[in-house]
Amino acid sequence: MFALRVTALIAATMTTGLMAGVFGLYQHTVMTGLGRTGDRTFIGAFQAIDRAIINPWFMLSFLGALLFTAVSAFLNPGRQILPWVLAALVLYIVVFAITIAVNVPMNDALKAAGDPGRIPDPAAVRAAFDEARWVAWNLVRTLATTAAFGCLCWALVARGKLG
Repeated sequence: MFALRVTALIAATMTTGLMAGVFGLYQHTVMTGLGRTGDRTFIGAFQAIDRAIINPWFMLSFLGALLFTAVSAFLNPGRQILPWVLAALVLYIVVFAITIAVNVPMNDALKAAGDPGRIPDPAAVRAAFDEARWVAWNLVRTLATTAAFGCLCWALVARGKLG
């Protein structure tokens, strides 16, 4: 049982850390770079990135962070670890909800605009997308996932002290 507890906690920490990295890179690199492009380039590049990110590696991390953290909370009921794992779980549930309720619908709406080369008014499509809103919610995801990662790191430290 010890090996399963530790494995779940390590998997939760790793997948949550990967997601913190993904959201962080979008925040300070991807969206910053795209923000400096023209409307057609922004739309086309964002559509291409959004299609590319839906892959097994991303989904393993995105869904795995939620699943492994929940499993870790279930398997590690001790007072030294459980509060940190539960805090990480709550934070990641917030991230998951924001992603499903805000970012994914915005991404889908931009993809539904179609081929950027055929959009008569790309500036209107980009304005309707509302980059500032997407970036603001992504900042919340970045901060919450980073905090969840920190909680899980501390849970590993606490786990190590227990032996």
